[in-house]
This record gives sequence, structure tokens and C-alpha cells, in this order.
Amino acid sequence: MKTIAAILASLLCLAGALTQAASPQEAVAATGRLEADIQRDARSKPLVILELLDLQNGDKVADIFGGGGYYSELMATVVGPEGEVLLHNNRAYRSFVGEALTTRFADRDPGRITLHDREVDDLGLGSDTLDAAVIIMSYHDLYHTAKDWPAIDSADFLGQIFKGLKSGGRFLIVDHVAQPGSGNSAAQDLHRIDPEFAKKDITSIGFRFVAGSEELRNPQDDYNIMVFKPEVRGKTDRFVMLFEKP
Repeated sequence: MKTIAAILASLLCLAGALTQAASPQEAVAATGRLEADIQRDARSKPLVILELLDLQNGDKVADIFGGGGYYSELMATVVGPEGEVLLHNNRAYRSFVGEALTTRFADRDPGRITLHDREVDDLGLGSDTLDAAVIIMSYHDLYHTAKDWPAIDSADFLGQIFKGLKSGGRFLIVDHVAQPGSGNSAAQDLHRIDPEFAKKDITSIGFRFVAGSEELRNPQDDYNIMVFKPEVRGKTDRFVMLFEKP
């Protein structure tokens, strides 16, 4: 009986350790994930993003314009209860998200996620507080303006993220590819942006480009079509870039 008890105790300790520090693979395969998230996995390939970001147990991460929290929950699972994910939205983005956040937190535990609603001129990230930050599919919005979307001082916005990250902190973006050489002009009507513009823009703030991934590329994409059109939605050519604060 003592032997069986010892084995059970060891298994419980192992289960606790996994809860404390999930690998990217374990985060994606975790039970209890929302069905909508599981369906999204096929097009977003979150394992690619999580492995590239290389989060550690206890890390503090900012999910900028995190929307309904798809990536926030995955990252919270990886960093564990000793870590924290700031799920950031501004007022305009919260309106766009709708009921997705309510669903994520309703009668379930999505991990240690802190709702971090801040406007773009004061992200409230502090100084040297973050191990990582991500902007998934919304970097181009720094160059988009509309009646319900405020103009953004992109250098100030990116500078706040740079300041908030610790030395060695990682900054990852994913976005829709625009025509080569188009700079940020396609952000307004097509919600796309030129990858080379993005790299120069972000490194000009002081970030160092570290790596990218081709896993979300789609050479069949038509760069002249707005990304929310049914024929391309969820199937656009997307670039992934990882940067580091020196």
C-alpha cells in the first residue's frame, strides 16, 4: 500500500509540474480549450508561433491588440501560474471583439490572463517589465485610420513596447503580406503591410531582427484583395518576424 501511495504521489507531483510549465505542444493539445480555438489552429498554426517565441515558465507577456484572447490563453498555459499574460485591447478593439472575451472567461479557467485595456498613447507597460510581447495580425493597424479607429503615433507606440521589454525580451509580429515596395500604404484599405517596411520600421526603434518563419506563407494569395473578403479570409499570405531588445 505504501508503494502504491508513493507512486500516486509521484504522479501527482508530475501532473503539478506539467501544470506549472507546459510546453508549446502541451498548450495546443490541452483539454478544455474552446472549440472555436481548436478550429482556428489549422489556419493560425500556433505551435509555430509558440516555439519561435520560446516562452519560459514564469514569463510575463503582453498580447497587444489581443482581441478575444486566442493567443493569450495559449501563452498563459506555457508561462504557467507563476507567469502572466497581459491581454491588451483599446476601446475600439474591444468593440470589434464582441462576445469573444466573455466566452473565454465564462465558467472556465484560461490561465493567468490579466485584461489590460489601455489606449494607444499610454499602453501602461512600464519599464523593463516584460519578457515578451506579440502583435498578431494587427501591426498594420498602426498605419490605419477610420472613424472608429484612432490615428496612432507608430514610433511612440512601438517605443512603449521597446521600453516595456527587458533586455533580451522578444517581440513577435504576424501580419498580412502586401505588395513588395508598397510600404504601409495598403494598411488603409487592404489591411496589409509590406514585410520589408515592417522590418525596417521595427528595427529603427532599436529592436534587433532575430528570425522569421515561412510556415504561414501562401504564394497563391492575391495582394490586391482586402483580407476580410470571404475568398481570402483566413488564407492570406502572412509573414512572421521575431525581434529582440538588446
